[in-house]
Amino acid sequence: QVKLVESGGGLVQAGGSLRLSCAASEHTFSSYAMGWFRQAPGKEREFVAAISWTGSNTDYTDSVKGRFTISRDKAKNTVYLQMNMLKPEDTAVYYCAVRETAFSRRYYSTLQDYNYWGQGTQVTVSS
Repeated sequence: QVKLVESGGGLVQAGGSLRLSCAASEHTFSSYAMGWFRQAPGKEREFVAAISWTGSNTDYTDSVKGRFTISRDKAKNTVYLQMNMLKPEDTAVYYCAVRETAFSRRYYSTLQDYNYWGQGTQVTVSS
């Protein structure tokens, strides 16, 4: 069973930055892709960013392109989401997710692709 722990959320003013971290612990796979999703109040959980096992391939939802950057440190089993130029509409609970994969350069961009989820971290952007 893979355990995921997110951190780094908080309250920030519009235009500010936050860096989220997600550490995968206990039983991790030999190779796995990771992603970030978010869920705002009253809305469905949506895709934000994804990264391949190698870290060479990434994907972003259009609304965060140019502002958010996903990266990973395989040695630490950790994925990061650097969020810059934050907007009030970025306010949500952010979740990281993991799935085992045999394709080291592939990323996954839908909820159904992932097997394991963290508990989430709140990000609030004030106007």
